[in-house]
Amino acid sequence: MHPTEHPIELLAPARDAVSGQRAIDCGADAVYIGPKRFGARAQAGNSVEDIHRLCEYAHRYWARVYVTLNTLLFDAEIDAAVALIHQVYQAGADALIIQDVGLLQCELPPIPLIASTQMHNHTVERVQFLQEIGLSRVILSRELSLEQIREIRRNTRVELECFIHGALCVGYSGQCFLSYSIGGRSGNRGECAQPCRRAYTLEDADGRVIATGKHLLSLKDLNATEHLDALVEAGISSFKIEGRLKDMAYVTNSVSHYRRLLDELIQRKALRRASSGISMPDFHPDLGKTFNRGYTDYFLAGRKKMAAMDAAGSVGEPLGKISQVGRDHFLLKKAHALSAGDGLCFLDVDRLWQGSYVNRVQDGRIYPDKMKGLTIGLELFRSHDHGFIRSLEKSRVYRTIRLRMSWREIPTGFSLEAADEDGISVSIEWQVEKQLAHNQEMAKQQIHEHLSRLGDTYFTCETLTIETDPCFFLPASGLNSLRRRMVQALVQERQRRFVRRTVTRQTGNLPYPEPLADFRANVLNHKAVEFYRSHGISHLVPGAETGRDLTGEIVMTARYCLRYELDLCGSRLAQRRFKEPLFLRDEQGNRFQLIFDCHSCHMHIQLKTKSQTFLPAT
Repeated sequence: MHPTEHPIELLAPARDAVSGQRAIDCGADAVYIGPKRFGARAQAGNSVEDIHRLCEYAHRYWARVYVTLNTLLFDAEIDAAVALIHQVYQAGADALIIQDVGLLQCELPPIPLIASTQMHNHTVERVQFLQEIGLSRVILSRELSLEQIREIRRNTRVELECFIHGALCVGYSGQCFLSYSIGGRSGNRGECAQPCRRAYTLEDADGRVIATGKHLLSLKDLNATEHLDALVEAGISSFKIEGRLKDMAYVTNSVSHYRRLLDELIQRKALRRASSGISMPDFHPDLGKTFNRGYTDYFLAGRKKMAAMDAAGSVGEPLGKISQVGRDHFLLKKAHALSAGDGLCFLDVDRLWQGSYVNRVQDGRIYPDKMKGLTIGLELFRSHDHGFIRSLEKSRVYRTIRLRMSWREIPTGFSLEAADEDGISVSIEWQVEKQLAHNQEMAKQQIHEHLSRLGDTYFTCETLTIETDPCFFLPASGLNSLRRRMVQALVQERQRRFVRRTVTRQTGNLPYPEPLADFRANVLNHKAVEFYRSHGISHLVPGAETGRDLTGEIVMTARYCLRYELDLCGSRLAQRRFKEPLFLRDEQGNRFQLIFDCHSCHMHIQLKTKSQTFLPAT
């Protein structure tokens, strides 16, 4: 299959219906949104009514809405989850993102299913299996390189989706039990406490400290801007922005940024876009000005430094170094556009992040709310661009479908025809008595003005051809009524022509591509047991969330490597007089051993001791 057979889709996060509509306005071809229960972001749940409202809005532009039901389920939740799936299908949802294979044993509506990245989709064999059991799309693991994606594409035909922007999990999604192991909050249940963003101390086998007070498992944010062309050629058709917990400014900025780049790519490569309309932002997007921990392209182009050890939060854009310091102000070496209300941050002498904000700027001098820690030569960052964020909040981004319209005379009166960019056309006739206009130019201008006035709709008149010569005098009320009838007819025809995908799944008894020997199979319900047994897996261990004590178990596996990040590979560890194994210790007293598999380039985190107990998940 040619890698660009599928339309190119920009997929955006929707914390709620309002955020989803904003993403659509900014050019998203699809959005993903969570219901009140069973989504992998428990804090971003929405009612079925809100999902229905978002579907109606998205479908105007033939954009789609995917509902995230991507958590593991207990037996007591299966019936409620299936009922919810039927409800969101009736509400207009276009696909369902799932993690729990038990759902594949249930009676579901004919809604396309998308394999969540939580299903650990990182090999050709796993993606082939998901394709053959009837899933419509697979969201690939974030850790894959471009070459690994190409290999999966060469050997499969299912739609492939990948993340191109946003926060990164340090461990393989769906295979990380770090949060659950130390506090009972499971990422597989939508409740991750984000322990990877905590500060840790790294010690060697003798207890000597290698690093302390650092966010040793915190990664920079993903930014695949430079790899969009390569990802298309590798076979990706859906480009996903992370961020169902992010604010409106983040959604507006990131969607507008990638929309512009993908539109250029689609035009240059003569590809197809997955939805209709053109977005008209009244600002220039800049990814450096909304939430980010610094950026990395992760493993797309090979291994490189990717940690954000000094801070787990947003650091924003670099401003350069301080050149002069006064009693209540400072100057920067480079030109800047700082203004009152901007947030500032910097690393102090202890390599801890400190913050401040700008009170005022005068003649190049910057007057912050506090001067402590600001010294000559200090590297400064803008963590909050007050003016830019305000411009995003006030921006009037709108999305419009362009029309080619024509006005002509017919024996009984006149006809108004309109065709949109998808080739949908309507023709509306107006039977009216004809009266030749005395002022031909004014009559023609009146026809053009009233028929092209589409400002209260989501259509724009790109061209209006007036074919009547001579022109006739016509009442404005009649022209306006004709235009409204045309819009109504076009809306109805677009709704009729919108194709909502449906599927019929046959899971069969295809053998599962690998053995499942422990709790990482993520089995919490009898339906999941039935699924795996029907695919040849007879021995299954209950999932971690059943209350399993994970002390001594591998609770995270990552391609990210601390030895590499800290320049401790090979003999360098011994040169610095440290002994393996290495251990992480957090502020709550939890202790983890790091196990490095240099052959496969993976780091495993094993829970050695934990400082708290918790009730089993129910």
